[in-house]
Amino acid sequence: MRLNKAFTAAAATFLMIVGGCSQGGQEAVAKPTAPLVHPISGLEVVPLIVKSQGKVHKFSVEVAKTEEEQAKGLMFRTEMGPDEGMIFPEDPPRRPAFWMRNTVIPLDIIFIGTDHRILNIAANAVPYDETPLPAAGMASGVLELNGGRAAELGIKPGDKVEW
Repeated sequence: MRLNKAFTAAAATFLMIVGGCSQGGQEAVAKPTAPLVHPISGLEVVPLIVKSQGKVHKFSVEVAKTEEEQAKGLMFRTEMGPDEGMIFPEDPPRRPAFWMRNTVIPLDIIFIGTDHRILNIAANAVPYDETPLPAAGMASGVLELNGGRAAELGIKPGDKVEW
């Protein structure tokens, strides 16, 4: 019994130290965190959600902001996690068309309208194919996920995308 109390007290002290709390009940001040950066691309990684049929699908996506970052996209990548992707913000909105030059893995290319709803999906885009895959209208962003992932999750045109 004495061992359990000693262990409990030691565990509580450890949690307060690790958690940044003091015994006086004061909460630790949150330290600002550096943005997450993808280890391969060096691009910032942000959370993105797709709301579809009452479900929320969460992703961690790399943000391709500059013209150079967007031109490279996911070229030469050999793998990507199931809940990872890349977002291409379009500012100002435009009617983009994407292709798969030097892209090794199949992708779902999801065009997002100015209302942040999915316009259309170029599903399972074929690796290395240079056929343009256009948006169905003005897009404020384009999301790339692993090929087949949108269908697997039931993501479809009209669904809401937030990043």
